[in-house]
Amino acid sequence: MRKRTQARELALQLLYESDVRGFEPTGDPAEYLTEQTSDQEVRAFAGEIVLGALEHRSTLDGQIREVAANWDIARMAVVDRNILRMAVFEMTLREDTPAPVIINEAIELAKKYGAKESGGFVNGILDKIRERWERRCSKESLKS
Repeated sequence: MRKRTQARELALQLLYESDVRGFEPTGDPAEYLTEQTSDQEVRAFAGEIVLGALEHRSTLDGQIREVAANWDIARMAVVDRNILRMAVFEMTLREDTPAPVIINEAIELAKKYGAKESGGFVNGILDKIRERWERRCSKESLKS
């Protein structure tokens, strides 16, 4: 398994637990990540995703709500909701990985951990967010 794929999987596990238990992990999720892998790169990337998704959750949820017509984010499957948060964080706030790669990884996580329809659902939401983000970035670059 590729390092970033493994990191995303670990990040999803932490975000899922946080969401289900209704708590915000304090500090660095390093203890859990250290138990799961000895690879420093994997731990670092997973930690960035977890902390970023938690720190920016309201902004990420807002972006998801904008495109998820007729879907209340609180009623989405926990796995799907957290995969979306992770992917939107990477696409809009990290920007070091191309959007198609992020979307593909999110779809694969949804297929692996979500319901039968999760892959298509995640794909549809993320594709709309990608389109909006690219339009926003294009407008900003034209202003510069």
